[in-house]
Amino acid sequence: MALKVSGANPRKFHKSQLKFYIFLLPFALFMLLPIVFIFNHAFKPLDELYAFPPQFFVYNPTGNNFSNLFDLANSSGIPLSRYVLNSFIVTVSVVFLSVFISTLAGYVLSKKQFKGKGSLFEINNMALMFVPIAVLIPRFLTVSFLGIEDTFFAHILPLLAMPVVLFLVKQFIDQIPDSLIEAAVIDGASDFKIYIKVILPLIKPAIATAAILAFQIVWNDLETSTLYTTSESMRTLAFYMSTLVAQTNVVVGQGMAAAASLIMFLPNLILFIILQSMVMNTMSHSGLK
Repeated sequence: MALKVSGANPRKFHKSQLKFYIFLLPFALFMLLPIVFIFNHAFKPLDELYAFPPQFFVYNPTGNNFSNLFDLANSSGIPLSRYVLNSFIVTVSVVFLSVFISTLAGYVLSKKQFKGKGSLFEINNMALMFVPIAVLIPRFLTVSFLGIEDTFFAHILPLLAMPVVLFLVKQFIDQIPDSLIEAAVIDGASDFKIYIKVILPLIKPAIATAAILAFQIVWNDLETSTLYTTSESMRTLAFYMSTLVAQTNVVVGQGMAAAASLIMFLPNLILFIILQSMVMNTMSHSGLK
């Protein structure tokens, strides 16, 4: 006798999904407006940048903002490629090291038993309440004490501790069954091998989300270039882009600033598009026990 499977008709379920997507479509379009504006704003000529009332879309797109930006960079003492190289080195180093440290700490805080484990995690959660400006002085004193001003370490060290990344990774590791780790221990695996072979493959969505969060913090960081470096050759692309208006005529500088905003925004957008499926997976599992 054939079993009757309970549930809705697949066709009806598809129609209900379609209605749900139609309902969400206006909200999705609304959320895209800032992205559309950034792209349009970067290609506006000066008369449209200063038009009143302000224009949302560009009507006569031009690439002069970008050409002026690169001409200014080439005429300065430090080439633009130096700022790009600094940002690349700092961003890759901080993203890799912060994710590596956070996953190691998350594994220990989630699956190991020792005194003070709860207190350590609560301290990390308390650190989430502090905005970056609240720790400027301790960071500056630490960098000064270590004598690493005007080095890549001054850019990297203050940004390695990311409480939000540790919190996210630890909560995700909590969902991994203890039986998997116990089976690995019975097979003779060491803690580091368990971390490499068991933990990391199962938390790839959390790692992707953590990488995006770390990338956004580091890529757009101005604090380290402003406080911990005095040599122009050690500063990052974000700092250089933020000083464009001050270096040029205010009117022309607005166009270059619009182009710079797009250049700084694009890596974040591209990284999110590449890793968005993993990010969505992380969000869908973050509330499960």
